[in-house]
Formats: sequence, C-alpha cells, structure tokens
Amino acid sequence: MRHTRRPSRQNDPSGLRRKVLDAAFNLFQARGYNGTSMQELMKATALSGGAMHHHFPSKQSLVLAVFKERVAPAVRETWIEPVRAAASLGAGVQAVFDTIIAGLEERETVSGCPLNNLALELSLADLESRQAAAGIFREWQEALSERVRDTRGGKELTKSARGDIAAFIVSSYSGAMTLAKAEQSAKPLRSAAQTLKRWLQSRELDK
Repeated sequence: MRHTRRPSRQNDPSGLRRKVLDAAFNLFQARGYNGTSMQELMKATALSGGAMHHHFPSKQSLVLAVFKERVAPAVRETWIEPVRAAASLGAGVQAVFDTIIAGLEERETVSGCPLNNLALELSLADLESRQAAAGIFREWQEALSERVRDTRGGKELTKSARGDIAAFIVSSYSGAMTLAKAEQSAKPLRSAAQTLKRWLQSRELDK
C-alpha cells in the first residue's frame, strides 16, 4: 500500500510571536509606541493583518507583551542580575554603568532605556501599561534594596529606608539616561556613576 507523504508543517507560531515582539521592541525603542503603526510592524515582520491579529488582537496587547517578555527581561539582564552577582552593591552599580556606557559609545547613539521610554510615553495614557511599568520598576528596586541590606551601612536601616535608597539609585540612572538621550552623549551617565559611587561610599553602602 502506497502512503502519501504529508508535507512538513512550516508553521511556527511561537517563532512568529517572538519575531513580532522583537520587531515591536526595536521599533518602540527607535520611534516610540505612538510613532509606530501596526502597518509598520506588519511590514517589518512580513505578516498579514490576520496573522498579526491572531497573536496580538490589539496594539495594547502587544505593548503589554513587550513589557512582560522583552522589557522586564532586559532590566533583569542589564541591572538586576549583575548587581546580585557582584561582590558588593557599589561594585555592581559601577559595573552596570560601565557596561551601559561602553555599549552607548560603541553604538555612537543613545536611544534611552526601554522601560523609561515606554513609561514616560504611556503611564498617563493607559492604566495597564502604567501598572506593567510600575511592576518592573518595583522588581528592580526590590533587588537593589536586598543588596543595600547586605552593606555595612544598610544593616541597621529599615525596609522603608532601604527602599528609598533603591529608588534613589534607579532615579539617578533613569534621569541620567534621559539626559544622555537628549544630549546624545554618555557624559551624564558617567557623571551620575561617579556621584553615586561617592554617595554610596559616604554612607557605607558600597560594601
């Protein structure tokens, strides 16, 4: 009996979804959420409107997925994991700044922090996006607060005080990155890193 060979399946739903998320992440970073149309995303991914809608029924559902599956992992990889792995809070923060500054100077362009960019653009316009951004900021600050607790100066601090210090570190970086983007220069980040280093040392929060 002769068997008809079935054609191999070419569909890769998870691969297509990753492709859309990667394209959306890059376009939102380069042009902003409001500056990126679904038509541009379809062109970038070579997907039809139906295929795009199958994975992401709305632009909002897409940006929420970008927050969860691209922005949050980027913050973990760039900030949270290096600080946790470092010998001390001070060493971790300095290493993060050094790595980011080196990357900006290599690319010779500053597109900003993906979390900052989307948070600034969407927080007042969309509650779910604001909550998504806030959740990532909260995870970031909690990781820093844990390292503050391990320092000489942080051992006796209250949880609230440690949280304030973590928020200050995040705010210093976020503000410096915004300045760096406006100036298209890593200089504000270098200045912020030096100031943070001295500030942490003065309070025995670096080791």
